[in-house]
Parts: sequence; C-alpha cells; structure tokens
Amino acid sequence: MKKLVIFDLDGTLVNTIDDLGMAANQALTRAGMPTHHISSYPHFVGNGITKLIERVMPVEDRTEAKIAEVRGYFTEYYDQHLTDMTRPYQGIEQLLEQLVARGIAVAVASNKYQSAAEIVVRRIFPDIPWVAIAGQLPDVPVKPDPSIVFGILSEHPTPKSEVLYVGDSGVDMETARRAGVESVGVTWGFRPESELIAYYAEHIVHSPDAILDLL
Repeated sequence: MKKLVIFDLDGTLVNTIDDLGMAANQALTRAGMPTHHISSYPHFVGNGITKLIERVMPVEDRTEAKIAEVRGYFTEYYDQHLTDMTRPYQGIEQLLEQLVARGIAVAVASNKYQSAAEIVVRRIFPDIPWVAIAGQLPDVPVKPDPSIVFGILSEHPTPKSEVLYVGDSGVDMETARRAGVESVGVTWGFRPESELIAYYAEHIVHSPDAILDLL
C-alpha cells in the first residue's frame, strides 16, 4: 500500500505550455531575439527555467550574462501570468480528491522555481492538502538530481517502498530511479511514451484514474 504520491507539476498535473511559451517569447522579443511557435515548447521544458531560457536562445547569444538577462525578462512576465491559460489535465482533480479520501498524502516535486510552483499549485488545486510543494531553489540541484525527493521525504517521512513518483518525462523517471522510489510515467504530458520507456518507467499510464490501480 502506497502512503505518499509525489507528482511532477508541468505536464503531469497541469498543462502549462501556453503560459510558459508566451512568457519565453515575450522575453526573447524584449531581448531582440527570434521567438518560437508554442508547439515547439514541449521540447524545451523539463529541466528548470534557466535551462529553458538557454534552449530557446540563439546559440551565439548563450552567455551566462545574457541567459540571466533573458531569464529576468521571463520571470517578470511569467509571475504576472502564471495561470492565464494553465489548466489541470482531465481527471487530475478527481484523482487527487480520491487519493486524499483514501488517506494517501500528495506532494509536488517540480523544476519550476519555488515561488511559481507554489502559486500555480495553490491556485489550481486550492482544496488539496499538499504535504509538500517543492520547487526549484537556488541551493538545490534540479531534477533528475533526487535531492528534491529527499527533501519531501524529510518533510513527510515515508518509507521509500510506500512512495509513488509520477511524471511525464525521462527526467522524472530518472529522478525516481535515483531516489529509489517507484516510478509512474504518464502519457498525456509533454514527452512521448517512447521517452518514458527509454528511461525505464516502472509503470506507464494513459489516464489519471489508472494510477489508483498502482496503490
């Protein structure tokens, strides 16, 4: 019996691509750089905002100073538009409600910077009693480093055998593997099922309610 389910945020609980892409394109425009079609952004995200900014910038402009400048433009815009178009995936709200009703703790582990992760989660899921909302912090390595999972387990001590980690990408599957917890790959997010297979997802589900069968 699982006692704790840790969810990735972007691409797993909520579809944030439109808001992320809009913020990145606004930042690129402000910096005088070419933008990208929103449909290309699922390939850019997954490793934190700094890596996103680096990936969308022209190669010749990817200096540390320039990346920091464009990231500043991004966060300035994104902080004001976090949930303009962001919505939960179909069935996620019902899944979370059922987990809570069964007495199973739920947490978030995201590479989105901490303040943004907290705002998105609290706005979209205001009635869910999260035991932890862990976003990216300056002194904590981003996923797939497992530190974020260990931090959650320190906040809500749970045997690793009683933990499920749910995510939509190879980064998430590798995070779970390094943390020593059971991984669940979801196919409704930003990455193809082939990536989940390549990163040895222990389970792959095609709908949120299928996660209930893994408890």
